[in-house]
Amino acid sequence: MSTLQRILLLCRKELMLALKDRRSRMVLIVPAILQTLVFGYAATFDLDDVPYAVLDEDHSAASRELLAKVRGSPVFHEVAVLDSSRDIGPVIDRQAALLVLHFSRDFARQLQAGGRAALQIVADGRNANTASTAAGYVESIVADFNTEWRQAHGGAATVLQVQSRTWYNPNLQSRWSIIPGLIAALTMLQTLLLTALSVAREREHGTFDQLLVTPLGPFEIMAGKALPSVLIGLAQATAILLVSLLWFRIPLGGSVLTLYMGLVIFIIASVGMGLAISALAGSMQQAMLSTFVLLIPLMLMSGLIAPIPNMPHAMQYVTLLDPLRYAIELAQRVYLEGARSISILDDLWPLAAITAVTMPAAAWLFRHRLI
Repeated sequence: MSTLQRILLLCRKELMLALKDRRSRMVLIVPAILQTLVFGYAATFDLDDVPYAVLDEDHSAASRELLAKVRGSPVFHEVAVLDSSRDIGPVIDRQAALLVLHFSRDFARQLQAGGRAALQIVADGRNANTASTAAGYVESIVADFNTEWRQAHGGAATVLQVQSRTWYNPNLQSRWSIIPGLIAALTMLQTLLLTALSVAREREHGTFDQLLVTPLGPFEIMAGKALPSVLIGLAQATAILLVSLLWFRIPLGGSVLTLYMGLVIFIIASVGMGLAISALAGSMQQAMLSTFVLLIPLMLMSGLIAPIPNMPHAMQYVTLLDPLRYAIELAQRVYLEGARSISILDDLWPLAAITAVTMPAAAWLFRHRLI
C-alpha cells in the first residue's frame, strides 16, 4: 500500500469520526452559522437609535429651529425635557439618555449679534465610542443649521461644501467590515480547536497507541490528521460566506478563487498550530484550555476588534506574528475591494511564511513527543 493510500485511509477514518454522529455534524457547522448571525446583528458600531434629553433655557425661535432639525432625524428620539441643569446628572446616570442638549439663556441673542452661540452637548462617556459617534451626528446637524442661519439672516453663505463618497462600504455599515473578517476568525476558532483535540482525544481514549503500531509513519499520521481539518475548515468558511452573501446580502467584490487561495494557506497555518498543541497536550482538557489561551490574544491582535494602527507601536510589531491579522485583511480586501491575487501578496507571503514554521514545528513535535 502506497503512502498516499495510507494517508487517505487515515483521512477517511478522521472524517468518519468527526461526521458520523449527527450531533458532531451539527457542532461543526451550526455554531459557525449562528455566530455569524449573532455578530452580524449584535456586533455593530452603527447608531440607529440615540435617546437624548433637552434643556432649553432660551425658548427662542432659533433653539426651536435647531431642535426641529434634531427631531427630524431618524437617528434621534427625545426622551425628556429638563427644567434645570440639576436634572442633567440623574438622566445621564440612569442611562435614560445618551446625550443632553443644553441651550443657554442667551443662545438666540448671541446668534443675532453675530457672535459665538454655545450649544452644550453632555454625553454619557461610559461608552466612549458610542458617545463620540452620537456627538458627531449632532455636530453635523449643527453645521447644516449654521449654513441656513447665515443665509436667512444676511450672513456670509458657506462657500465650501463637503461632498463625501465612501468606497467599498457606501452605506457605512459596520456589518460590511465585520462579517468578511469573521470568515477567517470563526474558521480559525473551529479549525484550531478541532485539530488540537484530534491527537489528545486518541491518547485519552487509548487508541493512539494502536495507531503507532500500524505501518503509518510520523509524516503520514500528521498528514492524515491535518487534511480532514483543512477540509472541515473550508466547509465552515463556505457556510459563513453563504450566510454573508445570501442572508446579509453583502456583495462579493473579488474572486472566489482568490479568497479561497488565501483561506487554504491560512487554514494550513492554523492546523499546524493546532497539531503542535495536540502533540504537547496530555489530555483533551489541556488541549482545549491551551487553544483558548492562544485564541484570545490572536483575536485581540488581529484587527477585528480594534484597529491595529491604534495599538502601541511595540504591540503592532507583535501582531506581525499573528496569522489571523493577514487572513482578516485578505478577506476584507478581496470581499470589499475586489482585490486580485497580485495585490494581496503582502498578505499571502506572511501567511505562507507562518505556515512554513508551524507545519515543520508540528512535524518535529510529532516525531519527538509522540513517536
